[in-house]
Amino acid sequence: MPKPVFIVDGARTPFIKARGKPGPFTPVDLAVQCGRPLLMRQPFPETAIDLVILGCVNVIADEMNPARVASLRLGLSDETPAFSVQINCGSGMQSIDTAFRYIERGTADIVMAGGAEALSHSPLVLRRGAVDWFARLNGARTTGDRLKVFGGLKPDFLKPVIGLERGLTDPITNLNMGQTAEILAHLFNITRRDADTYAVDSHLRLAQATREGWFRHEMLSMVARDGSVYDHDDGNRPNSDVKSLAKLKPVFERPYGKVTPGNSSQITDGASWVILASEEAVEKHGLTPLARIVDSEWGALDPSIMGLGPVVSTAPILKRQKMAVADVDLWEINEAFAAQVLSCVEALDTPDIADTVLGLHGAGGRIARDNLNVDGGAISMGHPVGTSGNRITLHLANAMKRLGRKRGIATECIGGGQGGAMLLEAA
Repeated sequence: MPKPVFIVDGARTPFIKARGKPGPFTPVDLAVQCGRPLLMRQPFPETAIDLVILGCVNVIADEMNPARVASLRLGLSDETPAFSVQINCGSGMQSIDTAFRYIERGTADIVMAGGAEALSHSPLVLRRGAVDWFARLNGARTTGDRLKVFGGLKPDFLKPVIGLERGLTDPITNLNMGQTAEILAHLFNITRRDADTYAVDSHLRLAQATREGWFRHEMLSMVARDGSVYDHDDGNRPNSDVKSLAKLKPVFERPYGKVTPGNSSQITDGASWVILASEEAVEKHGLTPLARIVDSEWGALDPSIMGLGPVVSTAPILKRQKMAVADVDLWEINEAFAAQVLSCVEALDTPDIADTVLGLHGAGGRIARDNLNVDGGAISMGHPVGTSGNRITLHLANAMKRLGRKRGIATECIGGGQGGAMLLEAA
């Protein structure tokens, strides 16, 4: 029989906006800044941790297998295995799901599962012409040959491309992520005002959660090498309003597009960890669970409509658990774009899609706005790609406990046309 698996604790860093240059922390720096105080408040010794799993998309050259580097820097045993996972925007949730499976089948009792991403450290990539030029230069054997190669040097070769720009474009459809959100806005008739209104609400909710101290246990401050302290999500704009957002120009489909910088997720750096434990470990170490992981699912669909990933990954869970949309008390849908989140809400509430395409047969329905991303999301705090799936799962567990809710689903769309979802139940 599968063993029960509990989320017993977790923490995240503040999310720091990328500002055109490498930020103060690498992915592993972020994971360590978050993980060290989290481990210090645990009642069990570090030797009790059986495995470390970390999601990371933009791995930097000095931190290959960031899970292992972070594990050792955190002072965990040399004998504790650690590996990294990558499924784009779902990487942080994939780490939890993998840990869940290890504990469920009885091969581990306590696992640290996290996500870390420093998008500000995204590498600069040479253009193909420049790469070919350097290859010819490297292959030149005589001074004359080298001079000939130098004669072919073009100024364009010295202008690199930001790796993140290429990474956010799907190589199959040749659409960037913003364009896929525009497609959904068109298909589901999401207006510009709808998207901007949702974005303003995200900022207001995050501001309230910060002001009320609801992240006090969940978010841990960081200190940079120069002594700078980071203690809040610095992309939050609580003074945003629909009128000011309406002045922003569309980014991807000018002049009539619906997706703007104001209703899209922010490019940020940040990390998150959760600690998962078996029932035996909970009893042995006197742990207090936040929530129990009931089920998880990964789905896939046409990359051009990748924003519907939450829908195709959530539907199988609802069917397996004999639940309807209305039976889920809280939802965390990662806010890649306001139009994408709103399209997922519409899809689950459209009978032709919910019943015919997803096979929910009457179990679809509308997600109430009061139950969706109750404390804001990636539009107001940012979307460190490898981290977000971990953050939304952790926050869902904390929000359920704070609000006294029984069931919740955390889910995200994934670049490349995939989605991940996880069902939690109050412990």
